[in-house]
Amino acid sequence: MLQQFEKRGYKIVKFDEKADVYIVNTCTVTNISDRKSRQISRRAKQINKNAILVVTGCYAQVAKEELEKYQEIDLILGNNEKKDIVNYVEKYINKKNESQETITDVMTQKEYVEFGNTVYTEKTRTVIKIQDGCDSFCTYCIIPYARGRVRSRKIENIISEIQEVAKSGIKEVVLTGIHIASYGKDFKENIGLIDLLEEINKIDGIERIRLGSLEPKLITQEFVQRISKLEKICNHFHLSLQSGCRETLKRMNRKYTPDEFKTAVKLLREYFSDVILTADVIVGFPGETDREFNETYEFLKEIKFYKIHTFKYSKRAGTRAENFPNQVSPEIKEIRSKKVIELSNSIQEEYNKSYIGKTVKVLVEEKEGEYFQGHTRNYMYAAIENSQANLENKIVQVKINSTEKEHLIGTVV
Repeated sequence: MLQQFEKRGYKIVKFDEKADVYIVNTCTVTNISDRKSRQISRRAKQINKNAILVVTGCYAQVAKEELEKYQEIDLILGNNEKKDIVNYVEKYINKKNESQETITDVMTQKEYVEFGNTVYTEKTRTVIKIQDGCDSFCTYCIIPYARGRVRSRKIENIISEIQEVAKSGIKEVVLTGIHIASYGKDFKENIGLIDLLEEINKIDGIERIRLGSLEPKLITQEFVQRISKLEKICNHFHLSLQSGCRETLKRMNRKYTPDEFKTAVKLLREYFSDVILTADVIVGFPGETDREFNETYEFLKEIKFYKIHTFKYSKRAGTRAENFPNQVSPEIKEIRSKKVIELSNSIQEEYNKSYIGKTVKVLVEEKEGEYFQGHTRNYMYAAIENSQANLENKIVQVKINSTEKEHLIGTVV
Protein backbone atom coordinates (compact mmCIF):
# COMPACT_ATOMS: atom_id res chain seq x y z
CA MET A 1 0.00 0.00 0.00
CA LEU A 2 2.88 2.35 0.79
CA GLN A 3 4.40 1.59 -2.60
CA GLN A 4 1.16 2.56 -4.32
CA PHE A 5 1.13 5.95 -2.59
CA GLU A 6 4.83 6.55 -3.32
CA LYS A 7 4.33 5.80 -7.01
CA ARG A 8 1.56 8.41 -7.13
CA GLY A 9 3.81 11.09 -5.63
CA TYR A 10 2.78 10.95 -1.97
CA LYS A 11 5.41 11.40 0.74
CA ILE A 12 5.44 8.73 3.45
CA VAL A 13 5.88 10.01 7.03
CA LYS A 14 5.97 8.28 10.39
CA PHE A 15 2.58 7.51 11.90
CA ASP A 16 2.98 9.95 14.80
CA GLU A 17 3.78 12.85 12.43
CA LYS A 18 1.13 15.12 10.96
CA ALA A 19 -0.17 13.65 7.71
CA ASP A 20 -2.98 14.27 5.24
CA VAL A 21 -3.89 10.58 4.98
CA TYR A 22 -3.60 7.88 7.66
CA ILE A 23 -3.92 4.18 6.78
CA VAL A 24 -4.72 1.76 9.61
CA ASN A 25 -4.24 -1.82 8.41
CA THR A 26 -6.18 -3.75 11.04
CA CYS A 27 -5.93 -7.23 12.52
CA THR A 28 -8.83 -9.15 14.05
CA VAL A 29 -7.22 -12.33 15.34
CA THR A 30 -8.13 -11.43 18.97
CA ASN A 31 -10.33 -8.96 20.83
CA ILE A 32 -7.13 -7.18 21.89
CA SER A 33 -6.14 -6.61 18.25
CA ASP A 34 -9.62 -5.16 17.57
CA ARG A 35 -9.22 -2.78 20.50
CA LYS A 36 -5.73 -1.71 19.43
CA SER A 37 -6.99 -1.05 15.91
CA ARG A 38 -9.67 1.28 17.28
CA GLN A 39 -7.19 3.03 19.59
CA ILE A 40 -4.72 3.69 16.77
CA SER A 41 -7.53 5.00 14.56
CA ARG A 42 -8.54 7.51 17.22
CA ARG A 43 -4.93 8.57 17.74
CA ALA A 44 -4.54 9.42 14.06
CA LYS A 45 -7.35 11.97 14.15
CA GLN A 46 -5.94 13.46 17.36
CA ILE A 47 -2.73 14.26 15.46
CA ASN A 48 -4.62 15.88 12.57
CA LYS A 49 -8.39 16.17 12.86
CA ASN A 50 -8.64 17.22 9.20
CA ALA A 51 -6.79 14.18 7.87
CA ILE A 52 -8.42 11.42 5.87
CA LEU A 53 -8.52 8.27 8.00
CA VAL A 54 -8.70 4.96 6.12
CA VAL A 55 -9.33 1.73 8.03
CA THR A 56 -8.67 -1.48 6.10
CA GLY A 57 -7.62 -5.08 6.74
CA CYS A 58 -9.25 -7.98 8.54
CA TYR A 59 -11.13 -6.07 11.26
CA ALA A 60 -12.62 -3.80 8.60
CA GLN A 61 -13.55 -6.87 6.57
CA VAL A 62 -15.60 -8.54 9.32
CA ALA A 63 -16.83 -5.60 11.44
CA LYS A 64 -17.99 -2.90 9.03
CA GLU A 65 -21.13 -2.09 11.07
CA GLU A 66 -19.09 -1.70 14.25
CA LEU A 67 -16.56 0.63 12.63
CA GLU A 68 -19.29 2.75 11.04
CA LYS A 69 -20.15 3.97 14.58
CA TYR A 70 -16.85 5.87 14.73
CA GLN A 71 -17.36 9.25 13.08
CA GLU A 72 -13.62 9.92 12.74
CA ILE A 73 -13.27 7.14 10.13
CA ASP A 74 -13.65 8.43 6.58
CA LEU A 75 -13.08 5.27 4.53
CA ILE A 76 -13.59 1.61 5.41
CA LEU A 77 -12.00 -0.76 2.89
CA GLY A 78 -11.92 -4.56 2.82
CA ASN A 79 -8.89 -6.74 2.13
CA ASN A 80 -9.43 -6.94 -1.62
CA GLU A 81 -9.61 -3.16 -1.88
CA LYS A 82 -6.01 -2.67 -0.64
CA LYS A 83 -4.65 -3.11 -4.16
CA ASP A 84 -6.56 0.01 -5.31
CA ILE A 85 -6.27 2.04 -2.11
CA VAL A 86 -4.94 5.23 -3.72
CA ASN A 87 -7.85 5.29 -6.16
CA TYR A 88 -10.33 5.01 -3.28
CA VAL A 89 -8.59 7.80 -1.33
CA GLU A 90 -8.50 10.16 -4.31
CA LYS A 91 -12.12 9.41 -5.16
CA TYR A 92 -13.00 10.36 -1.58
CA ILE A 93 -10.93 13.56 -1.79
CA ASN A 94 -12.77 14.59 -4.95
CA LYS A 95 -16.20 13.97 -3.42
CA LYS A 96 -15.30 14.97 0.16
CA ASN A 97 -18.79 14.78 1.62
CA GLU A 98 -19.51 11.72 3.70
CA SER A 99 -17.98 8.51 5.01
CA GLN A 100 -17.82 5.60 2.61
CA GLU A 101 -17.11 1.91 2.71
CA THR A 102 -16.25 -0.63 0.05
CA ILE A 103 -15.96 -4.23 1.14
CA THR A 104 -16.31 -7.07 -1.34
CA ASP A 105 -17.23 -10.54 -0.11
CA VAL A 106 -13.95 -12.47 0.16
CA MET A 107 -15.87 -15.74 0.55
CA THR A 108 -16.86 -15.57 -3.13
CA GLN A 109 -13.32 -14.93 -4.37
CA LYS A 110 -11.89 -17.87 -6.33
CA GLU A 111 -8.40 -16.72 -7.34
CA TYR A 112 -5.41 -15.13 -5.63
CA VAL A 113 -5.26 -11.36 -6.15
CA GLU A 114 -1.81 -10.07 -7.12
CA PHE A 115 -0.82 -6.92 -5.25
CA GLY A 116 2.16 -5.84 -7.34
CA ASN A 117 5.90 -5.66 -6.74
CA THR A 118 7.77 -6.88 -3.69
CA VAL A 119 8.34 -4.65 -0.71
CA TYR A 120 11.89 -5.41 0.49
CA THR A 121 10.95 -5.54 4.13
CA GLU A 122 14.43 -6.04 5.58
CA LYS A 123 18.04 -5.69 4.50
CA THR A 124 18.75 -9.40 4.38
CA ARG A 125 15.40 -11.14 3.94
CA THR A 126 12.08 -10.53 2.27
CA VAL A 127 8.63 -11.95 2.99
CA ILE A 128 6.91 -13.55 0.00
CA LYS A 129 3.19 -14.21 0.23
CA ILE A 130 2.27 -17.44 -1.58
CA GLN A 131 -1.42 -17.89 -0.73
CA ASP A 132 -4.42 -16.37 1.00
CA GLY A 133 -7.45 -17.73 2.80
CA CYS A 134 -8.17 -20.78 4.93
CA ASP A 135 -10.64 -23.68 4.70
CA SER A 136 -10.06 -25.09 8.20
CA PHE A 137 -12.72 -23.17 10.19
CA CYS A 138 -11.29 -23.83 13.63
CA THR A 139 -13.99 -23.10 16.20
CA TYR A 140 -12.02 -20.23 17.82
CA CYS A 141 -10.91 -18.47 14.64
CA ILE A 142 -12.48 -15.61 12.66
CA ILE A 143 -9.77 -15.52 9.97
CA PRO A 144 -11.57 -17.59 7.26
CA TYR A 145 -14.38 -15.01 7.35
CA ALA A 146 -11.87 -12.16 7.04
CA ARG A 147 -9.66 -13.78 4.38
CA GLY A 148 -11.97 -16.14 2.52
CA ARG A 149 -11.28 -19.56 1.07
CA VAL A 150 -7.87 -20.88 0.05
CA ARG A 151 -6.44 -19.13 -3.03
CA SER A 152 -2.93 -20.06 -4.12
CA ARG A 153 -0.61 -17.78 -6.02
CA LYS A 154 0.66 -19.06 -9.38
CA ILE A 155 4.12 -20.61 -9.17
CA GLU A 156 5.44 -18.54 -12.10
CA ASN A 157 4.51 -15.29 -10.32
CA ILE A 158 6.19 -16.37 -7.09
CA ILE A 159 9.35 -17.47 -8.93
CA SER A 160 9.48 -14.22 -10.91
CA GLU A 161 9.22 -12.16 -7.72
CA ILE A 162 11.92 -14.14 -5.92
CA GLN A 163 14.25 -13.84 -8.91
CA GLU A 164 13.92 -10.05 -8.64
CA VAL A 165 14.59 -10.30 -4.90
CA ALA A 166 17.76 -12.30 -5.58
CA LYS A 167 19.01 -9.64 -8.04
CA SER A 168 18.72 -7.03 -5.27
CA GLY A 169 21.19 -8.99 -3.12
CA ILE A 170 18.75 -10.35 -0.57
CA LYS A 171 19.79 -13.84 0.51
CA GLU A 172 16.77 -15.14 2.45
CA VAL A 173 13.09 -15.47 1.59
CA VAL A 174 10.32 -16.24 4.07
CA LEU A 175 7.22 -17.84 2.56
CA THR A 176 4.01 -16.77 4.26
CA GLY A 177 0.28 -16.91 3.86
CA ILE A 178 -2.80 -17.56 5.93
CA HIS A 179 -2.45 -21.35 5.64
CA ILE A 180 0.60 -22.22 3.53
CA ALA A 181 0.21 -25.97 4.11
CA SER A 182 -2.84 -25.82 1.81
CA TYR A 183 -0.86 -24.22 -1.04
CA GLY A 184 -2.01 -25.63 -4.38
CA LYS A 185 -5.18 -27.37 -3.19
CA ASP A 186 -7.27 -24.99 -5.31
CA PHE A 187 -5.28 -25.66 -8.49
CA LYS A 188 -6.57 -28.10 -11.11
CA GLU A 189 -3.01 -29.39 -11.51
CA ASN A 190 -1.60 -31.69 -8.83
CA ILE A 191 0.72 -29.06 -7.30
CA GLY A 192 1.55 -28.63 -3.61
CA LEU A 193 3.89 -26.70 -1.37
CA ILE A 194 6.76 -29.14 -1.90
CA ASP A 195 6.63 -28.57 -5.69
CA LEU A 196 6.90 -24.82 -5.14
CA LEU A 197 9.83 -25.27 -2.73
CA GLU A 198 11.71 -27.41 -5.24
CA GLU A 199 11.40 -24.63 -7.83
CA ILE A 200 12.48 -21.87 -5.43
CA ASN A 201 15.49 -23.96 -4.40
CA LYS A 202 16.84 -23.64 -7.98
CA ILE A 203 17.00 -19.81 -7.92
CA ASP A 204 20.55 -18.45 -7.95
CA GLY A 205 21.40 -15.89 -5.27
CA ILE A 206 18.88 -17.10 -2.71
CA GLU A 207 20.71 -18.99 0.03
CA ARG A 208 17.97 -19.57 2.59
CA ILE A 209 14.29 -20.49 2.30
CA ARG A 210 12.31 -20.15 5.49
CA LEU A 211 8.72 -21.31 5.98
CA GLY A 212 5.87 -19.75 7.92
CA SER A 213 3.55 -21.79 10.12
CA LEU A 214 2.90 -25.38 8.99
CA GLU A 215 0.11 -27.82 9.77
CA PRO A 216 1.33 -31.17 11.18
CA LYS A 217 -0.84 -33.04 8.62
CA LEU A 218 1.51 -31.73 5.90
CA ILE A 219 4.55 -33.41 7.52
CA THR A 220 4.38 -36.82 5.84
CA GLN A 221 7.25 -39.21 5.06
CA GLU A 222 7.21 -38.19 1.37
CA PHE A 223 7.12 -34.45 2.15
CA VAL A 224 10.02 -34.64 4.63
CA GLN A 225 12.10 -36.86 2.33
CA ARG A 226 11.71 -34.39 -0.54
CA ILE A 227 12.17 -31.22 1.49
CA SER A 228 15.28 -32.59 3.25
CA LYS A 229 17.02 -32.81 -0.15
CA LEU A 230 16.69 -29.03 -0.68
CA GLU A 231 19.93 -27.52 0.58
CA LYS A 232 18.45 -24.02 0.94
CA ILE A 233 15.59 -24.98 3.29
CA CYS A 234 16.22 -23.72 6.81
CA ASN A 235 16.13 -26.33 9.57
CA HIS A 236 13.55 -24.38 11.56
CA PHE A 237 9.87 -25.29 11.45
CA HIS A 238 7.01 -23.51 13.18
CA LEU A 239 4.21 -26.00 13.77
CA SER A 240 0.67 -24.97 14.55
CA LEU A 241 -0.14 -27.02 17.68
CA GLN A 242 -2.69 -25.07 19.83
CA SER A 243 -3.14 -27.95 22.32
CA GLY A 244 -1.53 -31.23 23.30
CA CYS A 245 -4.82 -32.74 24.47
CA ARG A 246 -6.95 -34.85 22.13
CA GLU A 247 -10.31 -33.67 23.54
CA THR A 248 -9.34 -29.99 23.39
CA LEU A 249 -8.10 -30.35 19.81
CA LYS A 250 -11.41 -31.96 18.85
CA ARG A 251 -13.40 -29.04 20.32
CA MET A 252 -11.11 -26.66 18.44
CA ASN A 253 -11.84 -28.56 15.19
CA ARG A 254 -8.12 -29.16 14.71
CA LYS A 255 -7.82 -32.13 12.37
CA TYR A 256 -4.98 -34.07 14.02
CA THR A 257 -4.27 -35.85 17.29
CA PRO A 258 -1.32 -35.45 19.69
CA ASP A 259 0.04 -38.80 18.44
CA GLU A 260 -0.07 -37.61 14.81
CA PHE A 261 1.72 -34.44 15.88
CA LYS A 262 4.44 -36.52 17.58
CA THR A 263 4.90 -38.51 14.36
CA ALA A 264 5.45 -35.25 12.42
CA VAL A 265 8.02 -34.08 15.00
CA LYS A 266 9.81 -37.44 14.86
CA LEU A 267 10.08 -37.23 11.06
CA LEU A 268 11.52 -33.71 11.12
CA ARG A 269 14.08 -34.62 13.77
CA GLU A 270 15.02 -37.76 11.84
CA TYR A 271 15.73 -35.97 8.56
CA PHE A 272 17.10 -32.60 9.75
CA SER A 273 20.13 -32.23 12.02
CA ASP A 274 20.04 -29.44 14.63
CA VAL A 275 16.40 -28.80 13.75
CA ILE A 276 14.59 -26.17 15.81
CA LEU A 277 10.84 -26.55 16.33
CA THR A 278 8.58 -23.78 17.60
CA ALA A 279 4.81 -23.85 18.18
CA ASP A 280 1.66 -21.90 19.04
CA VAL A 281 -0.40 -22.91 22.07
CA ILE A 282 -3.78 -21.61 23.27
CA VAL A 283 -4.50 -21.96 27.00
CA GLY A 284 -7.91 -21.61 28.59
CA PHE A 285 -9.96 -22.81 25.63
CA PRO A 286 -13.62 -23.34 26.65
CA GLY A 287 -13.97 -26.60 28.55
CA GLU A 288 -10.23 -26.98 29.20
CA THR A 289 -10.09 -28.71 32.58
CA ASP A 290 -7.04 -28.98 34.82
CA ARG A 291 -6.54 -32.50 33.50
CA GLU A 292 -6.67 -31.35 29.87
CA PHE A 293 -4.26 -28.49 30.53
CA ASN A 294 -1.87 -30.86 32.31
CA GLU A 295 -1.97 -33.17 29.28
CA THR A 296 -0.92 -30.25 27.10
CA TYR A 297 1.78 -29.22 29.59
CA GLU A 298 3.27 -32.74 29.73
CA PHE A 299 3.09 -32.93 25.93
CA LEU A 300 5.09 -29.69 25.67
CA LYS A 301 7.67 -31.00 28.14
CA GLU A 302 8.06 -34.16 26.08
CA ILE A 303 8.37 -32.47 22.67
CA LYS A 304 10.76 -29.74 23.94
CA PHE A 305 9.94 -26.95 21.50
CA TYR A 306 12.65 -24.28 21.30
CA LYS A 307 10.01 -21.59 21.79
CA ILE A 308 6.30 -21.79 22.58
CA HIS A 309 4.19 -18.80 21.52
CA THR A 310 1.48 -18.78 24.19
CA PHE A 311 -1.96 -17.21 23.79
CA LYS A 312 -4.79 -16.96 26.31
CA TYR A 313 -8.04 -17.90 24.60
CA SER A 314 -9.97 -14.84 23.52
CA LYS A 315 -13.66 -14.94 22.58
CA ARG A 316 -14.28 -13.98 18.96
CA ALA A 317 -17.75 -12.87 17.95
CA GLY A 318 -18.99 -14.95 15.03
CA THR A 319 -17.06 -18.11 15.93
CA ARG A 320 -18.57 -21.34 17.26
CA ALA A 321 -16.43 -21.31 20.40
CA GLU A 322 -17.94 -17.97 21.45
CA ASN A 323 -21.01 -19.86 22.70
CA PHE A 324 -19.28 -22.97 24.03
CA PRO A 325 -20.12 -23.84 27.66
CA ASN A 326 -17.56 -23.91 30.49
CA GLN A 327 -15.66 -20.76 29.57
CA VAL A 328 -12.41 -20.56 31.56
CA SER A 329 -11.88 -17.64 33.96
CA PRO A 330 -9.24 -14.97 33.19
CA GLU A 331 -7.43 -15.86 36.43
CA ILE A 332 -6.98 -19.51 35.42
CA LYS A 333 -5.90 -18.50 31.91
CA GLU A 334 -3.23 -16.24 33.42
CA ILE A 335 -1.88 -19.02 35.68
CA ARG A 336 -1.73 -21.49 32.79
CA SER A 337 -0.14 -18.96 30.45
CA LYS A 338 2.63 -18.15 32.94
CA LYS A 339 3.32 -21.83 33.49
CA VAL A 340 3.76 -22.49 29.75
CA ILE A 341 5.91 -19.36 29.27
CA GLU A 342 8.18 -20.42 32.14
CA LEU A 343 8.54 -23.88 30.57
CA SER A 344 9.33 -22.34 27.17
CA ASN A 345 11.98 -20.04 28.66
CA SER A 346 13.71 -22.87 30.54
CA ILE A 347 13.82 -25.14 27.45
CA GLN A 348 15.14 -22.30 25.30
CA GLU A 349 17.85 -21.54 27.85
CA GLU A 350 18.81 -25.21 27.91
CA TYR A 351 18.99 -25.33 24.09
CA ASN A 352 21.10 -22.17 23.93
CA LYS A 353 23.62 -23.41 26.49
CA SER A 354 24.06 -26.62 24.49
CA TYR A 355 25.48 -24.47 21.65
CA ILE A 356 28.38 -23.06 23.69
CA GLY A 357 31.58 -24.18 21.94
CA LYS A 358 29.81 -24.94 18.64
CA THR A 359 30.39 -23.08 15.38
CA VAL A 360 27.30 -21.93 13.46
CA LYS A 361 26.55 -19.98 10.28
CA VAL A 362 24.88 -16.61 10.92
CA LEU A 363 23.21 -14.35 8.35
CA VAL A 364 24.06 -10.93 9.76
CA GLU A 365 21.15 -8.48 9.65
CA GLU A 366 22.22 -5.33 11.47
CA LYS A 367 24.57 -3.72 13.96
CA GLU A 368 23.16 -2.68 17.31
CA GLY A 369 25.60 -1.00 19.67
CA GLU A 370 28.84 -2.97 19.66
CA TYR A 371 27.28 -6.15 18.28
CA PHE A 372 26.39 -7.37 14.83
CA GLN A 373 23.22 -9.46 15.07
CA GLY A 374 21.52 -12.08 12.95
CA HIS A 375 20.05 -15.56 12.81
CA THR A 376 21.40 -19.04 12.33
CA ARG A 377 19.83 -21.34 9.74
CA ASN A 378 17.67 -22.83 12.47
CA TYR A 379 16.56 -19.35 13.58
CA MET A 380 18.52 -18.97 16.78
CA TYR A 381 19.37 -15.32 17.45
CA ALA A 382 23.09 -14.63 17.57
CA ALA A 383 25.13 -11.57 18.57
CA ILE A 384 28.68 -11.23 17.25
CA GLU A 385 31.24 -9.36 19.35
CA ASN A 386 34.67 -7.87 18.62
CA SER A 387 34.24 -7.62 14.84
CA GLN A 388 36.08 -4.79 13.10
CA ALA A 389 34.72 -5.62 9.63
CA ASN A 390 31.25 -4.69 8.36
CA LEU A 391 29.33 -7.97 8.38
CA GLU A 392 25.85 -6.80 7.27
CA ASN A 393 24.13 -9.15 4.79
CA LYS A 394 26.98 -11.64 5.00
CA ILE A 395 26.83 -15.25 6.13
CA VAL A 396 29.70 -15.84 8.55
CA GLN A 397 30.97 -18.67 10.72
CA VAL A 398 30.56 -17.81 14.40
CA LYS A 399 31.90 -19.70 17.38
CA ILE A 400 29.45 -19.48 20.30
CA ASN A 401 31.17 -18.50 23.55
CA SER A 402 28.24 -17.69 25.84
CA THR A 403 24.49 -17.03 26.02
CA GLU A 404 22.35 -14.21 27.38
CA LYS A 405 18.54 -14.52 27.62
CA GLU A 406 17.44 -15.47 24.08
CA HIS A 407 20.83 -14.67 22.49
CA LEU A 408 23.79 -16.76 21.48
CA ILE A 409 26.98 -14.67 21.76
CA GLY A 410 30.09 -15.45 19.77
CA THR A 411 33.01 -14.36 17.58
CA VAL A 412 33.75 -14.78 13.89
CA VAL A 413 36.12 -17.64 13.09
